[in-house]
Amino acid sequence: MTSMLERPSAVTAPVAPVGRLVDQFELGLDAPICLTWELTYACNLSCVHCLSSSGRRDPRELSTEQCKSIIDELQRMQVFYVNIGGGEPTVRSDFWELVDYATAHQVGVKFSTNGVKIDKKVAARLAASDYVDVQISLDGATAEVNDAVRGPGSFAMAVRALENLSEAGFKDAKISVVVTRHNVSQLDDFKALADKYGATLRITRLRPSGRGADVWDELHPTQAQQRELYNWLVANGEGVLTGDSFFHLSAYGDALPGLNLCGAGRVVCLIDPIGDVYACPFAIHDQFLAGNIVADGGFQQVWQTSELFQELRSPQTGGACSKCNHYDSCRGGCMAAKFFTGLPMDGPDPECVIGNGELALAAAGEIPKSSVDHSRTGQRRTPRAPVPLTLMVRPPAKICDENPLAGMDQT
Repeated sequence: MTSMLERPSAVTAPVAPVGRLVDQFELGLDAPICLTWELTYACNLSCVHCLSSSGRRDPRELSTEQCKSIIDELQRMQVFYVNIGGGEPTVRSDFWELVDYATAHQVGVKFSTNGVKIDKKVAARLAASDYVDVQISLDGATAEVNDAVRGPGSFAMAVRALENLSEAGFKDAKISVVVTRHNVSQLDDFKALADKYGATLRITRLRPSGRGADVWDELHPTQAQQRELYNWLVANGEGVLTGDSFFHLSAYGDALPGLNLCGAGRVVCLIDPIGDVYACPFAIHDQFLAGNIVADGGFQQVWQTSELFQELRSPQTGGACSKCNHYDSCRGGCMAAKFFTGLPMDGPDPECVIGNGELALAAAGEIPKSSVDHSRTGQRRTPRAPVPLTLMVRPPAKICDENPLAGMDQT
């Protein structure tokens, strides 16, 4: 379905076939295998580690028709599926219209939600679809751990959504967990929770992007917990999804299942609510902005011709990490984790399991900030407010109102 991008060359000698799949991915594909699409920055929660600092809707948000045009293009490019997120994507009044449009045009949809809109009626609708996958976000197997990160009441809201999906007969929902030092010890409990509701556990890595930069030091797993996580994945990884986000742990021993490679701009990317295309969902910064769908001739044009993406797809030296015996396993780690901790792109991952990250962090330069911040208060660290189980319905007084649904039809 996808193939390596062709590149002009001054030589005419035939190109030797690329062997390993990872080597093909490293050179980039003519269409992403999947992409993340943040439909809105509006959100009823204010999670302390939100990678896009979501909360308020951006008034420049793409219209329904613009979104449909993007879906048409993804269909032509034969993209497998889109990961729809936000913010909280279900608060867009046209969310279900866009989901139906995508599936009717052979573009599968996986969407992440905190569960606020997954009532019994919606759960029944989802259960009747064969082309939509649902991820319910939880960051603690108990309310005490989860709500400290996602806000009081958010655990109950997510569990209610899981219960509704299970009762409706929805098959194989996902429980999506960002691993922190406060929930590493709960991995077995997360798995039990997934089993209880006929769901699949999906765990991903905490990145220091967005509001996550503010809590990185206190939330990212310790070295001992990194080892604990690796051992748990080796013992229990079959049937547990990781989003290919823990390849830096492979230096402990055998490579973990999945793509042991940063896929940014090669096989994945991000479309944000205003049509900006970033190399990675975790690297929302001008340095990783490849273009804009509206201003630059569409998604395919950005994906295939962007100077940034061409650079990312060029052979990488690996920098100092290339001398490490474990480089072939961890490939130097996560680009976003390096960038937002002030480390160079050819430096070690800040969570390098053999300790090189700690040495690099001690000498790190200025730490960049994400280029967007839609936090409702305009401040990062604020007291946790209770989370309503239903969204506000009063009309907003102005577009920048605290109401995350400002300017949107809530019917």
